[in-house]
Amino acid sequence: MQAYFSDKTVLITGAAGFIGSHLVDQLLKFGATVIGVDNFITGRHVNLQHLANNSHFTLIEADVSQPVASYLSQEQLESLGLVLHFASPASPPAYQNKPIETYLVNSSGTHNLLSALQANNPDCRLLFASTSEVYGDPLVHPQTEDYFGNVNPNGERSCYDEAKRLGETICGVFQRYYQMDVRIVRIFNTYGPRMRFDDGRILPNFINQALERKPLTVYGEGKQTRSYCFVDDLVRGILLLASGAELSGETVNLGNPEEYTVLETAVLVQKIINGSVAADDILFHDLPKDDPTRRKPDISKATELLDFTPIVDFRTGLEQTIAYFESPESKILD
Repeated sequence: MQAYFSDKTVLITGAAGFIGSHLVDQLLKFGATVIGVDNFITGRHVNLQHLANNSHFTLIEADVSQPVASYLSQEQLESLGLVLHFASPASPPAYQNKPIETYLVNSSGTHNLLSALQANNPDCRLLFASTSEVYGDPLVHPQTEDYFGNVNPNGERSCYDEAKRLGETICGVFQRYYQMDVRIVRIFNTYGPRMRFDDGRILPNFINQALERKPLTVYGEGKQTRSYCFVDDLVRGILLLASGAELSGETVNLGNPEEYTVLETAVLVQKIINGSVAADDILFHDLPKDDPTRRKPDISKATELLDFTPIVDFRTGLEQTIAYFESPESKILD
């Protein structure tokens, strides 16, 4: 895998985000030259500040939903060997706060990138970051790539869910009609260092509440399930998919298939941080609309095509994530 990236120029959109910044680091370790683009709606400068003097990394502050010529020179565009399109708010509070920006970057942004490549650099490979949210509140369990999903097209989460589904459609059109090398990764719940303090998803919420010795907020009865993948495992899977031969047109789930209820998750976080769980440490609220009741990836395809299996166990990953949330860096929301 490393040999594929060595001496290659890679564009990463959303480079200052949680996953994007980890991809930047790993690609630089592999010897790639990286151009990162981010408009910092949810990305953070602190995630990339350690690369300020790295001659193999260029950071461009720009809106990826705009035409590519507005942020890349012709020379930069023609130099690309790979595009990792990861620009988008990803947590429900973030994309519900920026719904237009969310649907534009996943639709117009994807179309603009592929159009520019098709016209100027058609041999460049593109990997689109989709999401398990395309399955909505699934009626099949676990979710395989051939499941079409159960999504509310006009719900509170649709600006993200449906934008990702449209992004996948756009990728398919360019792959089929223009024979471009386009791949899609459907990312399931991911956690780890560099998640935003105010991310709003389950693990940052639980960790912040436990660190502040506040009751942990559980929605419904906490019986809904999630599967959590540590960011190092996810990044490895993404780069395996990006570098693999003869994978054009493939859509692959990436995540950890170990399943936990929300209540089990809250109890584990509380025990790691505070040592025990009392009755008043959990506060129950009504279940939000369109919140998936079960979420678990079937990663058989990833195992077969990429030889991918998660390595980091949940407790170990949680301990590293908690340590990050205890650091001053995690509180910087620039």
